[in-house]
Amino acid sequence: MDCSLISALCYCISLYFVIQFVRFIFADADFTLLWACIAGTKPETKLKGLVVWITGASSGIGEELAYQLAGCGSRLVLSARREEELSKVKRHCLDQDIFVLPLDLLERTSHEEKTKAVIQHFGKLDILINNAGRSQRSLFLETNVDVYQALMELNFLGTVSLTKQVLPHMTQRGTGSIVTVSSVVGIAGAPLATGYSATKHALQGFFNSLRSELTDFPKILISTVCPGPVVSKIVENSFTEEVGKSVPEAGSQMHKMSTHRCVRLTLVGIANGVQEMWIANQPFLLIYYLWQYAPTWAWSLTNVLGKKRVKNFKAGVDADSAYFTKPKTS
Repeated sequence: MDCSLISALCYCISLYFVIQFVRFIFADADFTLLWACIAGTKPETKLKGLVVWITGASSGIGEELAYQLAGCGSRLVLSARREEELSKVKRHCLDQDIFVLPLDLLERTSHEEKTKAVIQHFGKLDILINNAGRSQRSLFLETNVDVYQALMELNFLGTVSLTKQVLPHMTQRGTGSIVTVSSVVGIAGAPLATGYSATKHALQGFFNSLRSELTDFPKILISTVCPGPVVSKIVENSFTEEVGKSVPEAGSQMHKMSTHRCVRLTLVGIANGVQEMWIANQPFLLIYYLWQYAPTWAWSLTNVLGKKRVKNFKAGVDADSAYFTKPKTS
């Protein structure tokens, strides 16, 4: 082969890797999802007119999902425990067909009735977004086992129970989407969130297994969304070392991804059938890739960051901002 041709080929390959490296530095989602943003179907086209049921719709990611889906022309079911907050969200979704349906994931005996109410109201259900849940901010050595039971009952069993009621409707129709908001800690464990991480790992395993059971239903999408730190009220509502004890201070959210951006990426993924979405700013996105492709390096990095997270938490610094701030010295 001609030397000039070899040189040109090496140059092109090097340039490609440089471009991909630069893209990765500024990326806020996995490459599959970012490619769907560029070349895929727009949510405004794909999701218009579809019936979407959002749990945890009273605040945070769930609230923003309601606003953006309303903008796409979707017909919405908004669920959470606080009916007054759901009504406020509905008022901000102008001129849309919205059904406010109070729901407590812990009341599993009510899930069949709630599902029937959705189908009776709209005649069908196209998408279920399992978004409801609570996080955790406490050290394992200081945490009561009741906290772990409460986390598993809510985040995992509550989600599985609702999915159990919705899925038969979708298999009967042969189409539908079940989208579950997991977390970066559903892939990589993190200190101060041992119970929360366990519930998200459980959800990842459950829905990955369920997806493989549904191969006879290729038009049913099972998708998990794995956000990193996102602006929301999830920290304020976190479990601590005792059930019923709240977080003393939520801390700054200035370093987190905006809720608007996270939800936009999520809707792009749903519209394009992405089965797992990694959504996070750097350096958190790097952790996803390391855990997937270089777990030994991931262990080392997680230990370094985890040590700082625990140290700063003990010093009174918010867990999520602990990577970017130093504890106050007396």
